[in-house]
Amino acid sequence: MSERDLTPILITGTHRSGTTWVGKMLAADACTAYISEPLNVLHRPGVFRARVKYWYQYISEENEHEYISAFEELLEFDYHLWDELRSLRSKHDLLRMGRDFFNFYNGLMRGLRPLFKDPFAVFSTQWFAKRLNCKVVITVRHPAAVASSLKRLNWPFDFQDLLAQPLLMRDHLEPYREEMESVQPDDVIGQAALLWKLVYRSVYRTHEQNPDFIVVRHEDLSRDPISGYRALYTALDLEFTPRVEKTILNSSSSENPRELSHKKVHDIRLDSRASVDNWKKQLTAEEVDRIHRVTEEVSTLYYSDAEW
Repeated sequence: MSERDLTPILITGTHRSGTTWVGKMLAADACTAYISEPLNVLHRPGVFRARVKYWYQYISEENEHEYISAFEELLEFDYHLWDELRSLRSKHDLLRMGRDFFNFYNGLMRGLRPLFKDPFAVFSTQWFAKRLNCKVVITVRHPAAVASSLKRLNWPFDFQDLLAQPLLMRDHLEPYREEMESVQPDDVIGQAALLWKLVYRSVYRTHEQNPDFIVVRHEDLSRDPISGYRALYTALDLEFTPRVEKTILNSSSSENPRELSHKKVHDIRLDSRASVDNWKKQLTAEEVDRIHRVTEEVSTLYYSDAEW
């Protein structure tokens, strides 16, 4: 590359769809600076100054005034050290502050390319592309695999976070209001299936309107990580070096565990090929059939019947 491309990159998709793996593998390019989940409700104040009230916070032109300045500061690697210091409550917080401060300082001093990994930005991709000039990568993972992961971790989802956002409901989710209001609070499988359907219905429509967005299946990357990531690197104007290839191979090696432990839910070192079908052992036939029925109107856009 004669001149480095500094266009920000956004990696998104529903949570548990592989956004962390994809983000970390793309951040193996030494000219990028990895920024994790500014739209996470629990984000650190040093990283992102704006308050985020809801999971999957929707941002559009109508409410961007609440977030735009904080994102502009983020793109400039402006770390809010004093805000972070006031929020520290543990040694873990202190260590995380050190990591984040180093990432921001390194990004600022070396003029690195911002790379956001944030599943909670998935409904706001058009805003990120238009207002922050982001190149957008969206991960898709089989709905049964996402549901299996959430079941294993016992991570429920409260649809009130979506229902309480009038702009999000109007622009993306209104046809599913009744389903969202009727899902039970302890029904992790039902919640996972419905959330998958809502997210990827929106993704499909958005991709139709924005064909330059990159939509990639987690399974395809898992089965052939080198070819898959090489294509992503080319599309994003990143440099696929021997160091990058080694990082990808180490993360996906057959010597890695087939499944993450409950204590390392965000670890990216897995036997990527073997882990693709873990959900077939972790879900009952009845659960798989239910997930298929709930998601079918959308899942057929990404997965064939043979992949169930």
